Amino acid sequence: MDEVIAHSGVWILAVIMIVVASWVLYKYLAPKTWREWAGVGVVQAFIIALYAEMYGFPLTIYLLARFGGLDRTELNANLWSSLLGMGETGMMISMVLGYGLLFLGIGLFFQGWRQVYKAREEKKLVTDGLYAFARHPQYTGLFIALFGEGVVHWPTLFSVGLLPVIVFIYYRLSKREERAVIAEFGDEYIAYQKKVPMFFPSKSQWKDFIAQSKAF
Repeated sequence: MDEVIAHSGVWILAVIMIVVASWVLYKYLAPKTWREWAGVGVVQAFIIALYAEMYGFPLTIYLLARFGGLDRTELNANLWSSLLGMGETGMMISMVLGYGLLFLGIGLFFQGWRQVYKAREEKKLVTDGLYAFARHPQYTGLFIALFGEGVVHWPTLFSVGLLPVIVFIYYRLSKREERAVIAEFGDEYIAYQKKVPMFFPSKSQWKDFIAQSKAF
C-alpha cells in the first residue's frame, strides 16, 4: 500500500484526547468494585483505540487496504470517506452526525449523573427527570456518545467490535446495581422497574427524554 492516508500522524493530539477523555471517564464513573473497574477499563480501551487511529495511525484503513481489497486512489483515515469515496465531504458528514450524537450522549450522561448523585446524598429513590424515561440514563448517554464517536464519526475495527461488549458489560452491571437498590427500597423500586425501561425509552418519549438532558 503506497497511498498517503490523509488525517493521520498527529500523535500529540491523540495523546491529549486520550488523557482528557480518560480523566472524565474515571472521574464521573468512579469505579469501586472490580466489575466497575472492568467496565471502565473496556471503555478506556475503546477510547485509546479510537483516538490512536483517529489522529495517529489508521490501522483499520491499513488492514482493509492491505487485506480487505479497499482500493482507492485517495485513502482517508476516516473509514466512511474511504468506503463511500466521498473524500472530505464524507468525513464532514460523518463528523457532524457523530458529534451530534456525542454531545447528546454527554448531556444525558451528566444530567443522569447529577440526578443520581443528588438522590444518593438525600438517600431517596430518583424517578423523575431522565429517570422517568429510563432506569439508567447515564449509561444510555454513554452508549449514545460512544456510538456517535466510534461508529458514526470515526468507525474502526476496535471501536465497532468493542461497543457491543461495553453494552453487555453495563447491562450486567445495571442488573447488579438494581438488586442493591431493591434491597434498599424494596417494593417502591420494583414498581418503578416494571413501568420504566432499563436504557431506552419508547419512541413517543424520546423527544421529552432528550429535552431533559439539557444538551439541547
